[in-house]
Amino acid sequence: MVRSQAPRAMTIAGLAKAGGVGVETVRYYQRRGLLETPERAGSVGSGGVRRYGEADVRRLQFIRTAQAAGFTLEQISELLALDATDDRPRARELAQERIAELDARIAELQAARSALARLAHDCAEGSSGPCPIISAFEHASDKPARPT
Repeated sequence: MVRSQAPRAMTIAGLAKAGGVGVETVRYYQRRGLLETPERAGSVGSGGVRRYGEADVRRLQFIRTAQAAGFTLEQISELLALDATDDRPRARELAQERIAELDARIAELQAARSALARLAHDCAEGSSGPCPIISAFEHASDKPARPT
């Protein structure tokens, strides 16, 4: 079935609910060009209601799933465009870039976890003097911020 022939029975509120987002999120995605803004049903100038179908729900769910994987809206837009061209190498490249970013973030979180575990151990070992956890956080604010 061609997309334009698919039944379109949902209002924007129904689409938002089916996608687990708010109406304003749907409108934001439309302004960004990630979701289509259908014509209003009814005669021209009648103020009819826009109708959405299952293809719109699937696209909205794709956007939300890609966001959950950490892709930016720009990257999601590119992935959606790539779907139309079957450019698998570029889609794979985007995924590999995201994996590298996730690996870097995981390493950063593991280092933070190790440091905090060490501080918690040191705190448990001593019963007098300043708490190593609080001291570490107080002295961390004395250091210049890391460039991002």
